[in-house]
Amino acid sequence: MNEYEMLRVIDFVEKTRQPFRDMVTPSDDDSIWRVVTYLIRSHILSQNVSISVLGQESGLPYATSMRLINRMIDSGHIERVAKAGTGKSFYLQPSRQLLLSFETYARQTKSLLAQTLGLRAGEEEDEYYFGGTPIGSQIIPPMRLVQKRAESQIELRFLLNDDNYFSAMRNMWADFRNNLASRKNFDLLPLPELYRRVRENGGEATSHYDVVAINMPWLGEFAESGTIRPIDSYIQKTGINPLDFHPTIWSTATWEGSDYGVPGYCTVEFLGARKDLFADAGLHFPKTFDEVISSGRRFHSPADGVYGAVWDGARGMPIASSFLFFLGACGQPPISMRKTRTGFTLDGTNLEQLSCTILSDAGLATLDYMRRLLEISPPNILDMAWDRTLEIFLKGKASLGYFWTMRAARFEYDVQSVVKRRVEYLPQPSGPGGTRVSPIGGFLFCIPSNLPEERVELAADAIAWMTSREAMKAHVKNGFPVAPRFSVSADPEAAASSPIVRFVDQLAKKNLLHTWQRPNIPQYSAIETILGSEVHDAVSGLKPPREALESIVRTVERLLKSTTSKEMAQQA
Repeated sequence: MNEYEMLRVIDFVEKTRQPFRDMVTPSDDDSIWRVVTYLIRSHILSQNVSISVLGQESGLPYATSMRLINRMIDSGHIERVAKAGTGKSFYLQPSRQLLLSFETYARQTKSLLAQTLGLRAGEEEDEYYFGGTPIGSQIIPPMRLVQKRAESQIELRFLLNDDNYFSAMRNMWADFRNNLASRKNFDLLPLPELYRRVRENGGEATSHYDVVAINMPWLGEFAESGTIRPIDSYIQKTGINPLDFHPTIWSTATWEGSDYGVPGYCTVEFLGARKDLFADAGLHFPKTFDEVISSGRRFHSPADGVYGAVWDGARGMPIASSFLFFLGACGQPPISMRKTRTGFTLDGTNLEQLSCTILSDAGLATLDYMRRLLEISPPNILDMAWDRTLEIFLKGKASLGYFWTMRAARFEYDVQSVVKRRVEYLPQPSGPGGTRVSPIGGFLFCIPSNLPEERVELAADAIAWMTSREAMKAHVKNGFPVAPRFSVSADPEAAASSPIVRFVDQLAKKNLLHTWQRPNIPQYSAIETILGSEVHDAVSGLKPPREALESIVRTVERLLKSTTSKEMAQQA
């Protein structure tokens, strides 16, 4: 049971107690209930509680409330924690004993509700989620999907990325009221493991999953290798409207003229800045590489556990992506794509004649910037990425940070965040000769080619619901940006729910959102592997920058030229 479920149990029980108080008689143990639940709530929300405030919350006269609280301290249910400084003042928090016993109570309450509402055969109570998406409202599935699932008796299986958005989606399916699936029907894996599992599943005689989520740059590889099937025939049948999606986003699901998936969500790489720190220092927000370094130095204080910037520097996929994004900020893609008025495109290019272009001034400037970032980053930044870097910023230990908007949604709604309403969302700062374009990422919902035909239509219906306007709007309102549908991003209620939604909408209007930084050619994953090793060596100082770029170009050229796209996808 997670913290959100615990809060919802408290809310639920409180709502059932209130009618008894109002209509029958006040309960004798209400004061203890109020004290305990106030402490539990405050602990989850990281809020300190003074003894005077807790006494007021008990609803008892002052002297009586103090006696009750002191008895609970003596019995080991409440702990006194000295505040920093003189140590003469203190705040109160629930003891570990109280936390464990209340969690047991909450689990039993959830179990009783699950049994009352009806469990499917073989299901356990913990496979349900209590109360909808983590902080929001219920999303009602269409009756057509409910009826078809009930008639077919098929338990849909999903393979998804292990992030907060897909966790919320799993909770939506496992919600008491929807009763469409249990948590065991969902495998949520970290990105590298997700890639390997999609490939392994594609090699099986029969798919273990009905729906798989793939990273947008992987499309060319999995489409060419036959791992996923075209779904053009199901697009109209299920009511999915491609015209409601931003064209750039919808194109990420299209390969060789066929639709192989539906965008589940899109996320944008941006620079986050602590606007309170910048305001206090009288600094402007950085717009260029040099200004990022200059601003970061102003706040960098490792002795105090505070750093100028955080970014994804870990070996492999994280640092490879960082390199490609910084290279894009210098105005250059990694391969010889056709230049357009607003950026670059694979349209109109011969995939067999592509070449690697990173041995250039832009490539050298990118490595130089990454090495300068080390000066204002945590000492182990080259071992850190994604959630680890985000946690540093979330706890107020960094002034700047490169993040995906989907992960950064935690800034505003995470109960542990100390940077709520203190983050300025900025377009990518530009490098030498570049512009402030921001990379788009995200995931596509696809159907494996080896899924039995009798399950395909139901899988398509599931995708249609997960990507529907109603589902996306509910997720956006609940703190999970950004939806790729025009009808959602233009919705005033959705736009008002998060500063990230408004920020991304502004980038779109300025044509600053692009996908060319990570082209979805069949060789992409192999190229990313090469970058993840060579770039890490160059930034850490194990290899001179030019030597690293030369090595990358030699290897990537062999990948691009030695085989056809389909053969490369099969060998990757």
